[in-house]
Amino acid sequence: MRNLQVHFSNRQQPDQSLTAGVQRIVRHASGQVRLGDGSVGPLLLAQFCMDQRGVWLQVANGVRGIHVNGRPVRRMALLRAGDSVYADGAEMLLRGDCEHVAQPPQPPAEAGDDQRVLLRGVGGRHHGRCYTLDKARSIGSDAANDIVIDDPTFAGRHASFERHGEKVLLRDQGSTEGTVVNGVATRHCWLQAGDQVVFEGNHRFVLEMPLGQGVAAQAVVADEPGMADEPAGAPAATQVPPRRWPWLLLSALLLGGAISVLLLFGAR
Repeated sequence: MRNLQVHFSNRQQPDQSLTAGVQRIVRHASGQVRLGDGSVGPLLLAQFCMDQRGVWLQVANGVRGIHVNGRPVRRMALLRAGDSVYADGAEMLLRGDCEHVAQPPQPPAEAGDDQRVLLRGVGGRHHGRCYTLDKARSIGSDAANDIVIDDPTFAGRHASFERHGEKVLLRDQGSTEGTVVNGVATRHCWLQAGDQVVFEGNHRFVLEMPLGQGVAAQAVVADEPGMADEPAGAPAATQVPPRRWPWLLLSALLLGGAISVLLLFGAR
């Protein structure tokens, strides 16, 4: 899990890092919403729960008015960097890492052909739609863009997404306010799998990329306590199933012998 911070939009509390465990969202008697310290007095509204699997928002029993990205949450929601959490009038933005680029490289001569690298809409009018990055994709209000934001206040050509080998570049095309990546305002930046890109507050996209076999193997090893890391490049060990048939055969023979004895003595 990459670094995450909770940022209050109204600045009523300094940015606070999310750490493993539970951090409570409470409302004090003054009406101020803050990240609590575990004291009993303030009213519990919800809480952030973080472990190696990710971050969840858990809503307290009987509490209403909790929203994530404008959608109401009754019990629980899985969060990612760039999400906005609304609780009792206060907005908390989850900020993550963003790899800014001061001088973006020239557009690549050839685009990648892996259609598994894509942008998935998770909010706004493009929710549920996917755009493959096998070529550069532009976003803006002009109809000539690959991703059209039908909003007169949106730039005609706002930004573009480019494949540079195994990396994806978000390139600003002269927008007024730039783009928000993982809750951080930026112009040009390198994107990683799982990064959330937000335009105009509610047009949300997540970058999806295939997970390499080596990364998947490391994840499995990390979840097993007490296991040592395998050397890089080492072949995966093949599990040999235990040989159980001798025990089954012996059990059958013993059971057959016991039945024979019972029949023999029972007949007398």
